[in-house]
Amino acid sequence: MTGTAVDTLAALLPLPLLEQKTDGSWRAKLARDKAAGAEEDRKRAHVEATPLNPELLFYTLSPKLPDNAILSGDAGTATNFLARYLQMREGMKFSLSGSLATMGPAVPYAIAAKFAFPDRVAIAMTGDGAMQMNGINEMLTIAKYWKRWSDPRLVILVPNNRDLNQVSWEMRIESGEPKFEGSQDPPDFPYARYAELLGLVGVKVDRPADVGAAWDRRPACAAGSVYRSEHLATAAAHLLRAGDEPLEGTHQGRSGRRRRDRRVVQKSRCRHRTG
Repeated sequence: MTGTAVDTLAALLPLPLLEQKTDGSWRAKLARDKAAGAEEDRKRAHVEATPLNPELLFYTLSPKLPDNAILSGDAGTATNFLARYLQMREGMKFSLSGSLATMGPAVPYAIAAKFAFPDRVAIAMTGDGAMQMNGINEMLTIAKYWKRWSDPRLVILVPNNRDLNQVSWEMRIESGEPKFEGSQDPPDFPYARYAELLGLVGVKVDRPADVGAAWDRRPACAAGSVYRSEHLATAAAHLLRAGDEPLEGTHQGRSGRRRRDRRVVQKSRCRHRTG
């Protein structure tokens, strides 16, 4: 028998071969294990690091995601963390580079999402290596087109640890090769300041106490936002953002979007500075 889970189970349940189970111990064990895993993740995200534990960024983001958000991940540790911490809800979409694990898709995927669904929030989570491959160039595309989107919010999270982290550890663990700094240490780059140069909004986060406020930030003059994190064991966060609404806000209907769009366009001439 083949079919969707709902249709297949509906066809199987009336058969006399199946008996109603009354012992719920196995399901109860699964619930306990899930709760224990969630608590372990919470503790892991709050382990102190200098200057910032990158897992805290994803743990804090999850409950703030809009109901219809479109998420994109890259190939690297950022995707490991988003898979561990982000809870998908009905109505959301998520995409990443599949079996090939190609670097660099997160930001282009988010841009494509905005053209396909201009009224929905897009959030790209990438690493500094992939961001330097093509993400910083794709920010030019965002700066050019964000005014066309009825909800201009597009956010990029860049954990900046100045290391091709996943590649480096794969080579060390699987091949026993030492890290080759010449090819695996991306240069430091001021992602947040670069976003501002393009007329977007850049936020650099390097203290755990600032993570929640950074995700909630509502810039006074905004086109796009880059939130950057700086080291894995020592992570800072660069959040790059297009749009002047906090993440948890949702669109307010067609007329409300048009009024907000005019406000954003008028504000785009401002110069917004971050510390």
